Amino acid sequence: MYVGTLSFDLLLGDVRSLKEKRSVIRPIVAEIQRKFSVSVAETGDQDLYRRAEIGLAVVSGDTAHLTAVLDRCERFVAGRPEVELLSVRRRLHSDED
Repeated sequence: MYVGTLSFDLLLGDVRSLKEKRSVIRPIVAEIQRKFSVSVAETGDQDLYRRAEIGLAVVSGDTAHLTAVLDRCERFVAGRPEVELLSVRRRLHSDED
């Protein structure tokens, strides 16, 4: 069994309140979850209105499948015009760790 995680550090565009931030982040989180069948949530920077951290996790029996899903998720977030992807942290874990 393998677990892959991604942590995205995002800069939001013209956002001036936490309410506006939620209106940008919620659809991204929902679309990632729906499109890629992964566990995803806003995991940090919740008190900052122009920054966001989104984390996601995938479980698979095959590292090739795991890597492919993580790559697609990363491309999806990087392609969103309403956010700027500042950094991505990727981790792969096996049950032997």
